[in-house]
Amino acid sequence: MVRHFCLVICSWLLLGGIPVWAQEAPDLLEPGMTNPGYHEKPDWFKQSFLDIREDVAEASDAGKRVVLYFYQDGCPYCKKLLEENFGQRTINDKAREHFDIIAINIWGDREVTGLAGQAATEKTFAESLRVMFTPTLLFLDEEGHVVLRVNGYYAPHKFMAALDYVAGHAETQGTFHDYLTRVDPQPAQGQLHQQPGYIQAPFDLARRKGGRPLLVLFEQKNCAACDELHLDIFKRRETRQLLEKFDIVLLDIGSRTPITVPDGLQMTVADWARDRNIQYAPSMVLFDDQGREVFRTEAYLKAFHTQSVLDYVASGAYQRQPNFQRFIQARADALEAQGIHVDIMD
Repeated sequence: MVRHFCLVICSWLLLGGIPVWAQEAPDLLEPGMTNPGYHEKPDWFKQSFLDIREDVAEASDAGKRVVLYFYQDGCPYCKKLLEENFGQRTINDKAREHFDIIAINIWGDREVTGLAGQAATEKTFAESLRVMFTPTLLFLDEEGHVVLRVNGYYAPHKFMAALDYVAGHAETQGTFHDYLTRVDPQPAQGQLHQQPGYIQAPFDLARRKGGRPLLVLFEQKNCAACDELHLDIFKRRETRQLLEKFDIVLLDIGSRTPITVPDGLQMTVADWARDRNIQYAPSMVLFDDQGREVFRTEAYLKAFHTQSVLDYVASGAYQRQPNFQRFIQARADALEAQGIHVDIMD
């Protein structure tokens, strides 16, 4: 059977009385891939010995910064990054001029030496950095500190902005979200897609009833991806069924509206977004019924991925299987065994 790793849409499944999230997932490949091999990375990516200390020092001496690119075989979003983003001359030239990009397989067994001198396999290194999505890119400064983390796929225009932000050392002047809003406003419907069932102002997220998890949608009015989320993905039957399991609040990232956050503190929405390091719209931040953040998404996702993230939290599976990719792969195998085909890019 072809093994799958990625996110799945369907109801909670059991195999032989054992929850599928609890099973091992040794061979991880994207569902829906006709040729699930590794997508060839550009030949100018750095051929590293995976001693990150040496890589940072060498990049700094050359006036560059290091990017750790976490991937896995058969990942369609990695394919999009390599072919659609790095396939553009302006992105390719910018990346080659300012960065040493080092590819790390999240299931690989090569030895990586981290900045503290500790040795680990690629997969253990990825787990230690809580890499939950592929691609994930960590942009490091001259000291090896992460100045920008991209958890998932960014469309070319946003990815170019990320390169400019880090190459220009703009992290010293503010957050990436503030920078992106300033340099790359996107045409969109110009509205927030509030729904009657969402928590409305005055926002008090510390006093919720019913014991359900909380879904916080950080968005903005000029946001094409936010429009797609609400006008397409959230209107699908599978998504609606999952959303019914959450308390939901939709917030404008830049709003000065007062809010009581889950731990009871009072601040503005904009201050809370900055405190939570929200840098992408739409971001979905998911809290348990006690007000603790348990998961988040902060990159472009299609319906398949969005529904699966909601299911991961709503089902409580995150409490039993902390490795998100293994949880997803086991569920994908169960679906495949039942003859259910999943189009992850739908």
